[in-house]
Amino acid sequence: MATEIIMPKLGLTMTEGTVYEWVKNEGDEVKKGDIVAAINSEKLTADVDAPVDGILIKILVHEGEDAKCKDPIGYIGAAGEKVGEGGAVEQVPVESKEEADNAEQVEESQVQADKQSIVAEQGNSDKERVFVTPLARKIAAEKGLDYHQIIGTGGNGRVTRRDVENYVPTARPVETSSVASAKAGAGLTGMRQVIAQRMMSSLQNTAQVTLQLKADITKLMSFRKELKQKVNQPLVDGQLSLTTLVTKAAILALKDTPKMNAWYHDGLYEKVTDVNIGMAVAVDNGLVVPVVKSADSMTLTELGRSLNSVITDAREGTLESSAYSGGTFTISNLGKSGVEYFTPVINQPEIGILGVGTLLKELALNDDGKVNQLLKLPLSLTFDHQIIDGAPAADFLAEIVSYLEDPYMLVL
Repeated sequence: MATEIIMPKLGLTMTEGTVYEWVKNEGDEVKKGDIVAAINSEKLTADVDAPVDGILIKILVHEGEDAKCKDPIGYIGAAGEKVGEGGAVEQVPVESKEEADNAEQVEESQVQADKQSIVAEQGNSDKERVFVTPLARKIAAEKGLDYHQIIGTGGNGRVTRRDVENYVPTARPVETSSVASAKAGAGLTGMRQVIAQRMMSSLQNTAQVTLQLKADITKLMSFRKELKQKVNQPLVDGQLSLTTLVTKAAILALKDTPKMNAWYHDGLYEKVTDVNIGMAVAVDNGLVVPVVKSADSMTLTELGRSLNSVITDAREGTLESSAYSGGTFTISNLGKSGVEYFTPVINQPEIGILGVGTLLKELALNDDGKVNQLLKLPLSLTFDHQIIDGAPAADFLAEIVSYLEDPYMLVL
């Protein structure tokens, strides 16, 4: 019996994904765990593995086309099995397999001919080159539509069947913001395209405001040094790293301000009990946000170990896809780049993100009129003004600062 290859659900807000590439072709033999396809979703290009051993007998969703989460995108079965349009499986007699192979070759030849005709047509046209699936091109012709006018949402900006079916011809004297949003990521591919789409969606669907404040972490750095000297074992889990300590301060502030530890998506606001911290991590081809779940229940050592683990695995590309979803608040640290303040973009459906800048040394007069050197940490809080007003957002940022300036509160 044929087994479905399912479009996975990788993130909280993910409802559908795009098949970016089929690694295997129809008729190829696959082993359980082999990568058969790649999909675009949630800031990354994720691999889809074969659920069983067998033959890739049917591709339902072609490259550049979309499918809803949990829907089948293909089938793996035994040699000779066939899958109909409705997913019904029939066994083809062994003696007819050669005929079936010949039919597949004819079909493949037709597809190649379609591709060549598209390239030829685009090469002879004054219009901008447009990638379009054969099925979408056929439907557009039947409806009398010019697919050059349709914004493609598939891989490489490819026009898909769904794009054609949802297209409504309108006059175009002025490009509206909704059209500009739909074009986000056009000309980009893979992770870069998904990042562009999500960043534009975040900026256009939230009222983002950024507040900035410096924390005096002179006592915190002395506290770290004191602990390292008094503890009789090596502190190798990152429990006293500045990233871990800032994260701990943010967690405590989120527990004090539960309204900030929430999601807002499609007009629905939902407070979340657990504090799930996302950490923005730069990778070779873009940006990902791995999440540490239930971070509010962890000690400093557990938190440091968990942060190190997800950051390392994300950079190496070995982190499970489920670890990229469920975040309630994100931290982005650009301190190593020498940046002081910046305006981080909210990672929807979250309603806040904390930007951490580079450590600064400042001179200040104490009460005795003597000059002291202070260590200051610039912090930038971006929040959704639809949910949080300026005053409570400022109080939340001040709460983070207060924990950093009273370091013993971080270990109580």
